[in-house]
Amino acid sequence: MTTICRMRVIATAGLVAIATSSGVGAQTVAIVGGTVFPVSGPRIERGTVLMRDGRIVAVGANVAVPAGATTIDASGKWVTPGLVNANASVGLIEVGGVRQTVDDRAAGDHGIAASFAAVDGLNPESEMIPQTRAGGVTSVVMVPNGELVFGQAAAIDLVAGPASGFVVKAPAAMVTQLASPQLANLGARGELVGRLRQLFDDARIYMRHPADYDRGGLHRLSAAPRELAALVPVLSGREPLLVYADGASEIESALRLGHEYGIKVIIYGGAEAWRVAAELADAHVPVLTGALSNAPDDFDKLGQRQENPALLRRAHVEVVLIGNSNTEDAEIFNARNLSQDAGTAVAYGMSWDDALRAVTLAPAEVFGIADRVGSLSAGREANVVVWSGDPFELSTRAEHVFVRGREYTDPTREDLLTQRYRTLPPKY
Repeated sequence: MTTICRMRVIATAGLVAIATSSGVGAQTVAIVGGTVFPVSGPRIERGTVLMRDGRIVAVGANVAVPAGATTIDASGKWVTPGLVNANASVGLIEVGGVRQTVDDRAAGDHGIAASFAAVDGLNPESEMIPQTRAGGVTSVVMVPNGELVFGQAAAIDLVAGPASGFVVKAPAAMVTQLASPQLANLGARGELVGRLRQLFDDARIYMRHPADYDRGGLHRLSAAPRELAALVPVLSGREPLLVYADGASEIESALRLGHEYGIKVIIYGGAEAWRVAAELADAHVPVLTGALSNAPDDFDKLGQRQENPALLRRAHVEVVLIGNSNTEDAEIFNARNLSQDAGTAVAYGMSWDDALRAVTLAPAEVFGIADRVGSLSAGREANVVVWSGDPFELSTRAEHVFVRGREYTDPTREDLLTQRYRTLPPKY
C-alpha cells in the first residue's frame, strides 16, 4: 500500500451529477450592495445576489432579501460568477515527481486511450482543490494527457465530499493532439493526421456494424472495441473533440478533420491561432488559449504572441482563456491564477468584458454546462465570488467563494505553511 491514500470514484460515461455539496441544507444567503457582473447580462450597480439551497434564486438591483437570510455586505466589492478553468489537472496530479499521485494519463492501446475517463482518478482530498478554489476558480475541466488520443475530459465543481459529487458533466470532450507526431510514436505530421483518419473511419465502421465486429466479420480495425465505442459520441456529434494544436498548419488540419467527419472541434493551445482567425470564425470553432507567454518553446509556436486572444476576439472567434506558460504549473499548481491570466489578456488588447466571459460563460457554453455554471442567473448553481476589487488586478483577493451555495474558507497549503513558520525558532 502506498503512503498516500486516495479516494476514487468510477464515473459512468455520460453521468451528469445533480447532487449538491453537503452542508448546504436550506441556507439562504444574500450578497448585497456590490457591483454585480452576471456575464449573461449587463453589470448591476449596488446589486443583490440571492442564493438558496445551492442555487441562485434572484439577481438584480431591487431584490427583496427574506427575513433570516445570511447577508454579506459587498459594498465597494465586485461580484462575479465563479471562474471556470477549462484546462486543468486539479485532482489528478498531486506531486509531479511521485508516480503514485499522477493519474492524468493512461497507457492506452498503441497511443489510443479513448475509453480512459480522467474523472475516474479524481482525488477529492487533493491539496490543489482548496488552493485553486481560493483563487476564485469554482469549476474546472479536467483534461487528460497522453500520446495520440488522450481520453475523456470531465467538468467538475470544486466542492467537498465524495468524488461522485464533484461531477458536472462526464465526459465533457474527447481529447487528442496534432502537435507532435513523436509524442504519438509516429514519424511525421501527415502520418499523425492519417492515423486519426484511419481511427475515425474504423470507429464509423464499428458504429454501424458492431455485431459484425463481434462475430469477427470485419477486417482488423485500428483499435480495440472499447476505444472505438468511446469515439462513437464524437462521430455522431454528441461530444466535442478537444484538439491540442499550436501551429497554424496543425489548426488547419484539425478544421479539415472536423469538416470531413462532421465533428465539433475545439482547439486548445492555439499559439498561432491568430494566423487562421478567419477560418476559425467561419467554422465556428472555439479556441482555448492564453496571453501569458510570447516565448516559443518549440517550432510550432514561433508565431506565438500575447495579443493572440485579443486578435481572435476581433475576428469573432469564441475564446476561452487558460494558462499558457511553458510549464505544467499552469494546469496543476497554478490553476488558481486564472484571473491573472485574464488580466494579462486585457493588458494585451482583449476587452475586459470579453476576458470575463472567457473565464466564465464561454467555457461553460463550449463544454455544454452553461445551464449549470458560468453566469449569475436564476436557477444556476450558486457558484459566486466576491472580490475586493477588479478581479483581474494582481492585488485583488477573492474574499468570499461560494460553490453550490456553500462558502469555502478552508486554508490552503500556503496558509498552513505560513502559519507554521510565522514564528521561527531563535538562532543559536
